[in-house]
Amino acid sequence: MAMKITALSVYPIKGLRGIELESAQIGPLGIKHDRSFMLYEVHPTTGELKKIQLDTHPKCALFEPHITPGLQDGPSLLVVRYLGRALQGSEAAEEESTIEMPLEPDMSCLEKTDVVLHGSPASAYRMGDSYDTWFSQHFGVPTVLIYLGDGRRPVLGKTLPPKPAQEQQRQGWMSSLTSYITSPQKSDGSSGAWISFSDVAPLMVASEPSLQDVRDRLLNGEPVEMYKFRPNIVVDGEGEDSWAEDFWAELTIGPSGSPQQGTLQLTGNCVRCLSLNVDYRTGKPAEGELGNVLKRLMKDRRVDTGSKWSPVFGRYAFLDSRHTEGITVSVGDSVEVTRRNTERAPNQIHVCRARQLAQPQLHPSRVWAWPRPSGGIWYIMAVEYRESRKGILTALT
Repeated sequence: MAMKITALSVYPIKGLRGIELESAQIGPLGIKHDRSFMLYEVHPTTGELKKIQLDTHPKCALFEPHITPGLQDGPSLLVVRYLGRALQGSEAAEEESTIEMPLEPDMSCLEKTDVVLHGSPASAYRMGDSYDTWFSQHFGVPTVLIYLGDGRRPVLGKTLPPKPAQEQQRQGWMSSLTSYITSPQKSDGSSGAWISFSDVAPLMVASEPSLQDVRDRLLNGEPVEMYKFRPNIVVDGEGEDSWAEDFWAELTIGPSGSPQQGTLQLTGNCVRCLSLNVDYRTGKPAEGELGNVLKRLMKDRRVDTGSKWSPVFGRYAFLDSRHTEGITVSVGDSVEVTRRNTERAPNQIHVCRARQLAQPQLHPSRVWAWPRPSGGIWYIMAVEYRESRKGILTALT
């Protein structure tokens, strides 16, 4: 019997609460509008940007977004409400606890800025002072809101769409690398090599049997909700054991022969962090058993040889590159496992930290992960020499 989709979620601003959907458009960058915005904390002295995520900034759990149609058929708006005032018993006006922004801002009016997430750089846009001020007040630290827009973040490591990897194997590694670097890349992400502000892949898939296993681990039957794991697609796992998804390599969504039938390529495990221990009611680390979720998983879910200190829950996925126009999926759609791995594929997503360049005129412009002929990965950085405009390549350590 085929599984079914039981939940779909989009996270327009990375780290904040998600929005449940009944149906979703999925393209090369995942669900439309997923993680197209991101918040960064600004160092008060150096101005250095530090990513804001649940594990380091548990207050993220107190921001509730939703999408609303614009006035008079205008563009849709993203409305974010801060729930912390209610927890503090504040009588603050609603407008002080809510801010709205265009879901697809006009980039021509925004200031460009360079950002890095997990070693993957992108040219993005600052949304502006009014948004920065609002988030700064509620987080209690200097904060900027960033919109990715037409920026492109390269996928690092081996959690890549399968098709490009196969093409690399058919070519010599240097000729393939040269071709990849010199060929134009599509800004809409349709090359399959680009992602939004998601960590390392456009989609994350989770199953309900595995969630039940997590719940069974906690003392006193404390409930753990799926939203803590922040998946995009949840399946009921009908006919599958808990943790069976560790071995899923391909999922087909929709009835056989349907023009809307779609295929997802599952390429890597999702390793977990302290965000699982956050209490979404308080915006703080949870107390009692709900603060031990990560610990309970550490016992026997550190099953990824590539990340041996972190437990696994869920699988990263890409839309199959054959779906050039994207697909639409809905809660209740059938899901079938159409390919399985015989063993767990190790997580090869290693954060790439380029060492500081001594020459200020050297500017890293593009980064790739490339398989070494002898095994392992080279991280390759294209560097632009500002004075001569001459491009060079350097391998990162």
